[in-house]
Parts: sequence; structure tokens; C-alpha cells
Amino acid sequence: MQTVTIKSEIRASIRNVWNTVTTPEHHSWRSGINHIVTHDEQNFTEYTTDGYATHFTVIVSRPYSCYKLYFENNNLNGHWTGVFRETIYGTEIEFTESVHIRKWWMRPFAGTYLKKQQTVYLADLKKACEK
Repeated sequence: MQTVTIKSEIRASIRNVWNTVTTPEHHSWRSGINHIVTHDEQNFTEYTTDGYATHFTVIVSRPYSCYKLYFENNNLNGHWTGVFRETIYGTEIEFTESVHIRKWWMRPFAGTYLKKQQTVYLADLKKACEK
């Protein structure tokens, strides 16, 4: 299993950051996502700009505190956890992604791939929230 964590401070209210992260229907801020289909309150599927689908299930949702997802697609499965803390400047976030790579030949690249994905996600999030 590969695990990558990214921490940062976003100069926006915790309410704004939380709502941006936890509302799949409003995904226009995500540069790599074409569309998201919401199945119910706990389940949604993201489609990348290349049409690749990943299914997500919300397993923890403590408003303005913790958001945890289980996800899976043909290549991997795992958990994504977002921890949110209010600060005097805005919101501190800590995102941790742990994945099990299903295809053995992809395993050597998993850490680099995850780090890149989280870096892009954080840049998109900051751009959306710090307007």
C-alpha cells in the first residue's frame, strides 16, 4: 500500500473550503475532472477528462473537521482522508491518500503519481477558494 500526505493552509473560511471539497456536484474547479455523477448521498463517480471512471463512497463526514472516502477503479482502490482545521488565516488542510495498486507493473510509479495528483488537487482547491 502506498500512502501520500499533503498539508497546506488555504486563505479562505473553513466553511468555504469544506463546501468546495465535499460537494461533488460542483466540480468545475477541478482541472482534471470532466464530470461527476452523484448516485446518492454517499456514492458518486468521477470521470476524468480522458473518460476514466473512479467510484467513491463517503465513509466519514464530520462537517468542518473530517471527510473520508473509499475509492476504487480498475487500477487501484484505497482511502482518501481530509482533515480540516480553522486557523486565524483561514483553513489548514491535511489530505492523506492510501492506495493499493492492483496492477503490479504500476506499483513503482504509485508514489510519484499520487503526489502529482494531490499537488494538482491542492492547487485547484486554492484557486477556487482564495478568489
